[in-house]
Amino acid sequence: MKKARYLVDNLYTADPAVHVFNGKIYIYPSHDVESGIPENDLGDHFDMRDYHVFSMDDIDGEVTDHGVALDVKDIPWSGRQLWDSDCAFKNGKYYLYFPLKDQTDIFRIGVAISDKPEGPFVPQEAPMKGSYSIDPCVFEDEDGSHYMYFGGLWGGQLQRYRDNKAIECGQEPGDDEQALPARIAKLSDDMLEFGEEPKALVILDENGEPIKAGDHDRRFFEASWVHKYNGKYYFSYSTGNTHKLCYAVGDNPYGPFTYQGVILTPVVGWTTHHSIVEFKGKWYLFHHDCVPSNGKTWLRSMKVVEMEYDAEGKIITIEGTAE
Repeated sequence: MKKARYLVDNLYTADPAVHVFNGKIYIYPSHDVESGIPENDLGDHFDMRDYHVFSMDDIDGEVTDHGVALDVKDIPWSGRQLWDSDCAFKNGKYYLYFPLKDQTDIFRIGVAISDKPEGPFVPQEAPMKGSYSIDPCVFEDEDGSHYMYFGGLWGGQLQRYRDNKAIECGQEPGDDEQALPARIAKLSDDMLEFGEEPKALVILDENGEPIKAGDHDRRFFEASWVHKYNGKYYFSYSTGNTHKLCYAVGDNPYGPFTYQGVILTPVVGWTTHHSIVEFKGKWYLFHHDCVPSNGKTWLRSMKVVEMEYDAEGKIITIEGTAE
């Protein structure tokens, strides 16, 4: 297994969503800043305010910073905290999907549009109807359909919802109850709205039973990502407070997905967030840790490492930076 490479040293960047557009790698990360807000479990110290887009012609090549692609002050409905984003392409346009707290401090998911993968992106006047929580990931299937996967616990507010409706005093389920699932929704043809009601993305254990909320080593917390390998759909995600990247495999975009194992063991820092992409016949895991900032959990640095599969299609576990 090759050693991971840090990609950017002049900014703190995290949560890299990576796609190959026009034969180049484009990276859509969060931009960490020193906000001065005390660290807490709701993530208020992650007070990010803009996005930079980066590109690479080759996995070992120079990383180009294309500058600010979208700023929170230019989003009409903005409150605070511009967290993890993703980008998709359709009909000559690039669509940047981003979570942002509105002026009532509720996370919604917004859309911004550009003619170029690096932006700048122009935001829509309002968030997506019916959107909530964080970490949008948009997967394009082979038939051209686009699906959004989203959701995150704790500061990501997913525990405040059941069946797409806000509830009072939202909490995680009990340890013996089914874990709160990520959400999936096919996007509308214009890429600006959900094309259907978001559905639960259920992760099953080896016995075909839904993962329980108390199973913190395997239950979904945040950081959805989907890729396809040998005809199977791989749903990967972070376990949050146990600091692992795990994955489950299914036969269609909606699942159910069966838990398979750990992609990345814990890194230095609290959050673990990633993307997986194929480029020139090899597979790569983009992720982040806090080694360059000496363990400051809110100042992260993104990196890339080659990812491999065994003969059965299982992802070979990569060791993180935590001791």
